[in-house]
Amino acid sequence: MSDAVVVNHAVKVLKKRTVLDDVSLTLPRGGVYGFSGINGSGKTMLFRAIAGLIHLTSGTVEVFGRRIGVDVDFPSRLGIVLASTGFWDECTGLDNLRLLASIRGEVGEGEAREALERVGLVPDDARTFAAYSMGMKQRLAIAQAIMERPDLLILDEPTNALDVDGIETVVHIISEEKRRGCTILVACHNEPTLEALFERQFRMADGRIVRGVPDGSQKKGTLSRAEL
Repeated sequence: MSDAVVVNHAVKVLKKRTVLDDVSLTLPRGGVYGFSGINGSGKTMLFRAIAGLIHLTSGTVEVFGRRIGVDVDFPSRLGIVLASTGFWDECTGLDNLRLLASIRGEVGEGEAREALERVGLVPDDARTFAAYSMGMKQRLAIAQAIMERPDLLILDEPTNALDVDGIETVVHIISEEKRRGCTILVACHNEPTLEALFERQFRMADGRIVRGVPDGSQKKGTLSRAEL
């Protein structure tokens, strides 16, 4: 069985600036992997490369044994939360998920309702997306990512705008998705309840992975060799 994600010497240059600098890593299936680093460190760009949303300047990305940009344009069975996740302002949360589900046709209204309930939203709430609070918008973004039961789930700062209850909900969802066999990549800043779920944590700076930390080692004060 192939690994979930294999990144091999990934480089991305934007406007003469190197935003990914020779990144290599291998992520086995079924794990929860954390990525940390300041804004601009390369986390989101790496996630975009894995999701097929950008083309690398050089290097390769494979997801479940298929090379992105060669074998497939985008990973199959991918769920993703990015800051730029788009919804229709004039539609309710349920209508937004109905529209998104219709693109692939793999799930229906039942799965959309279930996803909304899992993130703590009311499926029959008549408010439109434009009237949602920031926390509700973030919950809806997570709902769309898990609705189709992905094999790979990428969550970029999933706890943004969430209160304590929302953060607990995210932790619960990640735990449930892992038990289902999903491979999960999470970018976050100093969120101990999320970090406790990580089997390995990577720190990024200046487009590079500068440290890979096995589960629990950061609590013991020991560091591993970075996976480069």
